[in-house]
Amino acid sequence: MPDAWSRKRERQYEHVKDSQLDAGRSEEEAEEIAARTVNKTRAQSGEAQEASRTSTEDMSPAERGGRRSGSGPQGRTRDQLYEDARRLDVEGRSSMTKEELEEAVTEREDR
Repeated sequence: MPDAWSRKRERQYEHVKDSQLDAGRSEEEAEEIAARTVNKTRAQSGEAQEASRTSTEDMSPAERGGRRSGSGPQGRTRDQLYEDARRLDVEGRSSMTKEELEEAVTEREDR
């Protein structure tokens, strides 16, 4: 847990982590999901110094309730793929479709 989190966010982190462990996730995966959830909530409530566009404009983790986890039949959203492409410095990403982004990101990640 980062030092910058409030006690409320620490409790939220532990709650989400425990829920993920109860669901059968590994310790490492549960910690990652919990941290991402807390950080997104902090970004949406204005507590974070920096926040991505998808963090602030997307629905909250509580509202989403696990939908669009990236593991369903449709996979990651176009915005999620675009952010991955941006991090991987994929050229021409702004004009790519979801399918093209998915292909480009997968290709870069496999390198």
